[in-house]
Amino acid sequence: MPDQTHVLFVEDDDVIREATQLALERDGFAVTAMPDGLSGLESFRADRPDIALLDVMLPGLDGVSLCRRIRDESTVPVIMLSARADSIDVVLGLEAGADDYVTKPFDGAVLVARIRAVLRRFGHAAGDDRAEEAGAAEGGVLTFGDLEVDTEGMEVRRAGRPVALTPTEMRLLLEFSTAPGTVLSRDRLLERVWDYGWGGDTRVVDVHVQRLRTKIGQDRVETVRGFGYKLKA
Repeated sequence: MPDQTHVLFVEDDDVIREATQLALERDGFAVTAMPDGLSGLESFRADRPDIALLDVMLPGLDGVSLCRRIRDESTVPVIMLSARADSIDVVLGLEAGADDYVTKPFDGAVLVARIRAVLRRFGHAAGDDRAEEAGAAEGGVLTFGDLEVDTEGMEVRRAGRPVALTPTEMRLLLEFSTAPGTVLSRDRLLERVWDYGWGGDTRVVDVHVQRLRTKIGQDRVETVRGFGYKLKA
């Protein structure tokens, strides 16, 4: 089917790889499954999938390094799969550019829900209702010091220079831009940016805020200890 979502799934465990591939295909996804990082990178470059699922522990080229390679070339959404929720690998994967992670062992329905949530927010990144509302009064361009956010063209400039953001980073910035000076809790950001209808790991928010800071200025997003973050107007 031409409208199927193409998933690249890189997992070295044969049982998990085959079972997950079958589960995803039953839910209507087209899946390319690879057993190691190097073949996963080759497949990504050849096929340009819609989303990548990467196990952290991979032979040859580990999942974090693979994520970093993908992020150097593309803004395609990436979900990391980690065997331990408290592992430093989770943070390393997010810092490498992953948009979300799922802890193994996982329920197939949960994985599908997370995939669909990521795809929904990527699909709306260029036409977010909040972006349209925020930019209406200013012709689509919001200005915060040397930072300009074009909510219609989905472009960001700092001191006149373009800033490259992933769709998740763009949605996070748009959320801050709609309420400059207002403290936004991590739970609200998880719900609004990550489309979590349930409690999520706030490390996802913290790492993405830090990544956003490195691109728009470390002092542009302020931490309000015990409450959340706010964009300095």
